[in-house]
Amino acid sequence: MATYCIGDIQGCFVSLQQLLTKINFNPTHDRLWFTGDLVNRGPDSLKTLRWIKSLNNSVVALGNHDLHLLAVANNPAKNKEHDTLQEILNAPDCNELCDWLREQPLLHYDAQLDYILVHAGLPPQWDLKKAQQCAQEVQNILRSDNYPEFLTHLYGNQPDCWDDNLTGWDRLRVITNYFTRLRFCDGKGKMELTYKGKLQTPPASYLPWFKISHRLHKKHKILFGHWAALEGHTDEPNVYALDTGCVWGNCLTALRLEDQQYFSTPCPKPSSSINISP
Repeated sequence: MATYCIGDIQGCFVSLQQLLTKINFNPTHDRLWFTGDLVNRGPDSLKTLRWIKSLNNSVVALGNHDLHLLAVANNPAKNKEHDTLQEILNAPDCNELCDWLREQPLLHYDAQLDYILVHAGLPPQWDLKKAQQCAQEVQNILRSDNYPEFLTHLYGNQPDCWDDNLTGWDRLRVITNYFTRLRFCDGKGKMELTYKGKLQTPPASYLPWFKISHRLHKKHKILFGHWAALEGHTDEPNVYALDTGCVWGNCLTALRLEDQQYFSTPCPKPSSSINISP
């Protein structure tokens, strides 16, 4: 029995199946974790979502593209030019798939393996207990009848830093952005969500979230996706970046959690019609 964590798939179903063949995945004995962004930008989001939903023992950490699907399903005006979600929206089981997504967590922690799974990252001022509590707040609203209203307040870069006194939609938005959009922040957890430049030249006073030396979750092993520009490398002990840019024509990667062995399979080059940086 083995546990594999797989990076952002984004609808690249063929690449996923090739990777599963490479690792000799046995659904009876093995378990799959996913860093989120199961859908969008790739060619087969519907197949990907249906297949992962069919698994009995998978774990998914919701990503920003997964939440975007829920928002678009709730309000088609949220659909963006380069989205590839229409096949899901037209599917007879669209509501069932979206309801299943709403049940997935923003954070998963396995105490036996001591791995934290998130899509994007964690702010330095949260320890594991705090992160679990904050994730639960968003999960509760997503799983409630009030989730459509939450989705209307989902988008935005403010507030850009955690404050225990935050309330309402601002509180839920900053929590969601930490879990699903975080890349750079400063030592106090203030996020930089607009920077599109090179990894080597971040804005002054900002660092990759996992490079903040005093982060309170440092003792745990952390699995995340979201950041294809890292190419799977953090140079930080116990921090595993698993988005290796499959949808951008690079590769799809899995990490076997029991022995930290990597497996990758090359992916087709993206369509020439897609011209958006990761």
